Amino acid sequence: MTEKIKNIDEYIANFDTEVQKTLNELRNFIKSEAPDATEKISYGMPAFYLKGNLVHFAAFKGHYGFFPGPSGIDEFEEELSPYRSGKGTLRFPFNKQIPWDILKKVIQYRVKENLKKLDDKIN
Repeated sequence: MTEKIKNIDEYIANFDTEVQKTLNELRNFIKSEAPDATEKISYGMPAFYLKGNLVHFAAFKGHYGFFPGPSGIDEFEEELSPYRSGKGTLRFPFNKQIPWDILKKVIQYRVKENLKKLDDKIN
């Protein structure tokens, strides 16, 4: 990819059909859990923003990456330990089901966390 990706649709279009399907599922799932978040491309990957960075996601060779930041992972450390691959990184192999129930908790936690940061700044 030599040209800069402008939006999530362009990002997803760069992958084969099966990966596109899962990336769209991830995108729609995040939208459903964080309907007030806005989409953008950040660090060359799809991201959702809500009073600050909320989550990023991407496709790599053999896995999907999900990036809720360290706090989103630390809060659910035990449940997320099989997927953790870095301080703020989760990996979901292409050949396994994405754990939607856990992602739901993480996204909802991050939404509350971002909104609380905003409240704390105001008060």
